[in-house]
Amino acid sequence: MTAPLKPLLWYKKLATKKGRLDAGAFLVEGNRAIQQIIGNRPDEIIELLAIEKPSSIYRNYAVRLVTESQFRSISSTKTPQGVMAVVRLPVDVYSGNLPRHVGSKILLLEDIQDPGNVGTLIRTAAAFDFSGVIMTEKCADPLSPKCVQATAGAVLSVWLRRSTCYFELAGILKKEGYFLIAAELSGVPEPSILYHQNKLLLALGNEAAGLSKAILDAADYRLRIPTVRGKAESLNVAACGAICMYLSSQKP
Repeated sequence: MTAPLKPLLWYKKLATKKGRLDAGAFLVEGNRAIQQIIGNRPDEIIELLAIEKPSSIYRNYAVRLVTESQFRSISSTKTPQGVMAVVRLPVDVYSGNLPRHVGSKILLLEDIQDPGNVGTLIRTAAAFDFSGVIMTEKCADPLSPKCVQATAGAVLSVWLRRSTCYFELAGILKKEGYFLIAAELSGVPEPSILYHQNKLLLALGNEAAGLSKAILDAADYRLRIPTVRGKAESLNVAACGAICMYLSSQKP
């Protein structure tokens, strides 16, 4: 199957938020990540770009063959893997609207700016059966190339909202019975609080500044992961999030 040709610049523009919004699409690179998308959301793939004819698992998709030089000009990775997918933009990803089916465990990310951290947290949320991730507009864009790469294909495994309305969304969830736990260095070192929540909203803050006063004041519980502070003052936000999400999946 041959895809209708677009200018190479069209694909390059998908590295920017404006380009993604204009096209209604973003890029996912590498066989493993693309196969993860196929396993969860196969109909969201629009077409493939490849240096060589891809394997038969991609036979249902339009494929555009490009030269290695052309592929490198579009790719955002240091070591391009030779195949990338053009994927439809998730519905309402940049809106302030919650989905109809919210799920029982939600992650809230406030001003986390490193795309590797945001992508890793999205991947971890999917792994521990969180349904969605709410982000502030100061968070790294979850559909930027570095974020998507860090998700390892899990970017469509949860619903995403990146919005200025994040605090209002948290308030709506609290009214619906979600227990807001804020991860904070000066919180209470009692991780077992995560075992008991049927409806959980877990908040993680900026790498340097942590969570805002507004979120901390709204929290039902402020949690600190117990560490040996003489050896390490704090954890990386992605590591802290991974521990909290793992604990939330455990039963007392």
